[in-house]
Amino acid sequence: MPTPAAHTVRHFREVLLWPVQLMPISPHGGVETYWKNLELPSEDNPWRKVEDVFRLDSSEFEERHYKEFVAFLPYVQRFIYGESHRNSPHDEDDTLGESAIKRFRRYDVFGLRLVLREGDAPLILEVKNVELLFFDDIHVAFLKVELSAHHLPFEQACDLLYRFGRAYPTDWDSEGNGKHNVHQAAWLDGDGKVLATSDSHQQAKFLNYTREHRSPGITAHWDFLLRPLVLDPSQAVGELRYRQIEYHRMPLMAFLAVENPRTLTREDWLQLGLVATLHPDDTLPAHDHDVAEFESRYCYDRFWSDTDTGTNTRFVCTGRAFIVVGDAQSPYFHDESRGILSQFRHQYLLLFLIVHFHRAALLVFSDRMVDAVHDLDIRQPQSIYHFRRRIYASFEALLRFTHRYWFHELSERPHIQALYRLSSKHLGNDPLYREVKEELRDMSQYLDSNSQRQQSTTVVRLTVVTVFSMIGTVTTGLLGMNLIAAADAPLSLRSLYFIGTILLTTLFMVLAILKSKQLSDVMDVLADDQKTLGNRLATMGAAWRRKY
Repeated sequence: MPTPAAHTVRHFREVLLWPVQLMPISPHGGVETYWKNLELPSEDNPWRKVEDVFRLDSSEFEERHYKEFVAFLPYVQRFIYGESHRNSPHDEDDTLGESAIKRFRRYDVFGLRLVLREGDAPLILEVKNVELLFFDDIHVAFLKVELSAHHLPFEQACDLLYRFGRAYPTDWDSEGNGKHNVHQAAWLDGDGKVLATSDSHQQAKFLNYTREHRSPGITAHWDFLLRPLVLDPSQAVGELRYRQIEYHRMPLMAFLAVENPRTLTREDWLQLGLVATLHPDDTLPAHDHDVAEFESRYCYDRFWSDTDTGTNTRFVCTGRAFIVVGDAQSPYFHDESRGILSQFRHQYLLLFLIVHFHRAALLVFSDRMVDAVHDLDIRQPQSIYHFRRRIYASFEALLRFTHRYWFHELSERPHIQALYRLSSKHLGNDPLYREVKEELRDMSQYLDSNSQRQQSTTVVRLTVVTVFSMIGTVTTGLLGMNLIAAADAPLSLRSLYFIGTILLTTLFMVLAILKSKQLSDVMDVLADDQKTLGNRLATMGAAWRRKY
């Protein structure tokens, strides 16, 4: 698909947000504070905690911080930024003034060298920041990587967005190179020294890993970036372990400042907007709904006037991709302090983070329920007990998630709210939430009904034992009527009578408990007044021999 040479991306930004599921540290489960393991610096820990912006000196709190803060509704502000400081803590590990998001950043990665396809010249991008984000009460973390470049051909920018940001290769060509990922990727330090290089061409490594662990492996450069977190099925040593949550393609945001974006053709917009799923070399599927209804489904054109004098900024949101395209000749569009670029890196980034956090958290809840059901063995009382504890813990966690993190209104600003709804809709968050909630409700109802069934069974058994214990009660009563005149007998003989009566009564009660189900069936048969006495007596034997 040829693209005019005039289509050059003067300024390019890409943000990747990779959600991973954190595995419990404690065998007892409960609320985990994973970030505590990264707060202490060490040789194996390159992460450093990012200081809360509201605790900075007044000279460092800038206008952009204020504009970012007021863009959201109050309950969203409390989620992202925390609450005002007070003297009384509401939790041992989380004071009222802290945000629910814990940020860590590494400062050793400055650049990225990419070879998009075999034989291409290397492309150097600047790494703006690499962060790891944790959330209170939720077993989810996000790896965030922000890249920057200048003067990229439009076609190369699309190819970069499509190929970079894949956790592992999905296929290989005849020469052993990954079909959809970049040919080579290398993280660089401040001096240009290589820190880690991709290994997607090592087909045997990924095949053996999947065969051994029944899970796809991770390419070396992404594995390096997450350290000291290690992939859970692997043999690598590490206290913080993670699993992939879903698709190997990381959700992406892109900012493209193009000279005269009005000259982009519909094919250009399709290639860019569907970059997360459509290979740049593939022919556009004209009859596909995503292509036929592209503008109505994925384009937000509130700021797209398509005139020489008006604003020409277009937002394309497909759920997995959030792309902003605007005029490179507009100073406001690429202004990093006040303009669209500033909003892209802050307000829109938080919007995109929240919708993917919602999806990742719900998928983790679903995974935990599947794991609980997998471990359930109804023949083992201990297994049922552990299952009950895990389901109730998941129900409590979903309740905290619902009241603290789940919301449909993000901002009073129409464009932010519209983009939030569009992103959430394409990710299917609302149906997923209802599905997870319904699954938890079904499991909770199963546990309640099972508990009621056990209680009913216990009541029936106690009733049967009580009925048949009347025999022993009458017997001991007769003893009290001097049926055996032993009042003047020696103490040893009276003690012998007493102990014998206790043993016989206890034995009778134990037998009644052991045969309580059969006795209950016999009582039901005898109480059936719709049958003749002969039929009842004939049926008693079958009821007694019934096996459970």
